[in-house]
Amino acid sequence: MIPDKANTQSNPRAARQLLRAHRYGALSTLSKKFDGHPFGSITPYMVDHDGNLLILISALAEHTKNINHDARVSLITHNQEDSHIQTQGRITLVGTASLDGQREQIGKRYLRYFPEAQTYYDMPDFEFYRIVPQALRYIGGFGDIHWIKAESYHVPDNSLATEEDALLDRLNATRTASQGWVIGIDCDGFDLRLDERTVRHDFQTPVLDGAQALALLQP
Repeated sequence: MIPDKANTQSNPRAARQLLRAHRYGALSTLSKKFDGHPFGSITPYMVDHDGNLLILISALAEHTKNINHDARVSLITHNQEDSHIQTQGRITLVGTASLDGQREQIGKRYLRYFPEAQTYYDMPDFEFYRIVPQALRYIGGFGDIHWIKAESYHVPDNSLATEEDALLDRLNATRTASQGWVIGIDCDGFDLRLDERTVRHDFQTPVLDGAQALALLQP
């Protein structure tokens, strides 16, 4: 059993926010070729509304072969621009990966976050895999270290997954390129595409529906 030191939702939510703040991580799979030895690779990822990770990977890639042989994986991410690696926040997600058949639905949102992936998305051997957390090792900084169980990490019930497209249309209709385009809204915050960069903004408290999101994002 993994102890969960988070008595409130503060650490699980901070873990989700840290995952959502970054776009790349080191993915570890169990090597089929080398009898279960850890195999590391760098992959872009997107955090879905449910808090799971989505990765777009090729059937020819070594990590995909490993996942199809043994679904157990982990992914670690941190702020790659911060040189103080030992004192900054970082998170390791331990979970299982599986093929997700909702290619078109996922692709629409994924390509907003990674427009440069359009070429890969158009290739027939690239598919989306969903990584479902089993546990997370969250390090908020020096001495701020916690194991977080999956049941604590789960997002609160909200309607933003179904409302997101309409919200983006409404918000971006009144924005300019210099302000950045809103490319995603979830219960923990929203993302702007600005000068070919993705900029994350967290909400102070979870947002559960479109009306709450509009109240915070519209001037």
